Amino acid sequence: MNNFFNFSFKNRIAFNYLVSGAFLIAFVFIFIYQTVNYSVNQHVNEEIQEELAKHLADVVSNEKEAYFIQADHWLAREHNSINVNPVFVELYDENKKLIDKSPNLKSSDLGLQSPDQNNVFINTTLNSIPIRQIQTTIKSNHKTVGYLIVAMSLKDFEIVEILKNILLISYPIILVVLFLIARFFAGRSIQPVSSIMGISSKITKDNLSERIPLPSNKDELYYLSETINSLLNRIEKAIEREKQFTSDASHELRTPLAVVKGTMEVLIRKPRNEAEYKEKINFCIAEVDRLNYLIDQLLLLARFENQKQNNKQETVFLNGLFFDSLIRYSDSIQAKQIKVITHFDQDYNVTSDHYLLSIIIENLLSNAIKYNRVEGQLILSITKTDKGISCTIADTGLGINAENIEKIFNPFFRSHGTNHPQIKGSGLGLSIVKRLCTILQLEISVKSELQVGTEFVLNFPLAKLK
Repeated sequence: MNNFFNFSFKNRIAFNYLVSGAFLIAFVFIFIYQTVNYSVNQHVNEEIQEELAKHLADVVSNEKEAYFIQADHWLAREHNSINVNPVFVELYDENKKLIDKSPNLKSSDLGLQSPDQNNVFINTTLNSIPIRQIQTTIKSNHKTVGYLIVAMSLKDFEIVEILKNILLISYPIILVVLFLIARFFAGRSIQPVSSIMGISSKITKDNLSERIPLPSNKDELYYLSETINSLLNRIEKAIEREKQFTSDASHELRTPLAVVKGTMEVLIRKPRNEAEYKEKINFCIAEVDRLNYLIDQLLLLARFENQKQNNKQETVFLNGLFFDSLIRYSDSIQAKQIKVITHFDQDYNVTSDHYLLSIIIENLLSNAIKYNRVEGQLILSITKTDKGISCTIADTGLGINAENIEKIFNPFFRSHGTNHPQIKGSGLGLSIVKRLCTILQLEISVKSELQVGTEFVLNFPLAKLK
């Protein structure tokens, strides 16, 4: 069995075809043999029955004896034909003594069987020649007055034996030929697989642009090649995102470090007064805080990127979660004089992870406040729909370009980073939000218009409702 599994794929395919073909051919051969055997048997039996009926018509019987009439005619018939389909006949009296027999029997006898063998076909031999015979009683006035035996040679069965030998000899030869043919066509069938393997071996982490050419026929190999190409596309995009993330993270981390280093170098060039030292030190502390916040965000994102969907399931009060987050950002809201409008017509509860859901809400609120205009509005609403619960966080701020909406969930992407340098941020918040929504199986969508505002919608499916 182990040697079988060491076969090449081509040989295993050919072997499987061989096994299935062997069963099918064996079934066909057995069917042919049984059909021919049955037909020959029926033919012989019918001929014997005809001869029996014909010779019974030649027998005259009375209460004392039975005998053949028209002896000259009977002797002139086929009984004198020894070599061509010979028919052997014997007539016995009621005492089971031989009365007469066909001349072709010469000194041989068929032999009378026991009465329970009457009208039953019996295979036996005559001078080592296989024959089939049948015997029947001759009655007169319901009294047995004799017995008639008719037998024929079974030379017709030589055809059956020849057929059996031909089938037995040809069976292994056919299987060998079938295996070679199946192996040939199996090799041609898997040739595209070998091509796929050859191209796949050229694909490395440094060469992900290589793709498998799609076959002309849309068969299983076509869909296999298409699936592998799709997988390579995803891997290539993932590696590109990782490279971009690493590059952006390195840049973001170096920037505050460079600022702190430059400030310190300026401080040591010449003596400063106390106010200047405090100013520069406070500036460095702010940059260190910024660096610390960035590191926390990176660690948080890395943690959630590797987290499996085994989050804690508990009852979360959405109304309270929003109000708690508003309290945390109350200073920022007051500083911008933003008007908060809530539409909570009832208490809404869902089954989710409270900690992860609070991170989502806080990040969305932070962006809504950060990019809002002074004396703008922050609209929060929770509504129940046919599909579940929808939470909306909308602002009346800067808005997002249509071409940038699909990029806002990418790490370090900031839609207004260049045009509005006064708005601080790392560009990681929405990446974290997107990842957490995937973990919690929530749908998030965004609509935005420049200088009008942005609206984020969180959808909780019915399964999440409490």
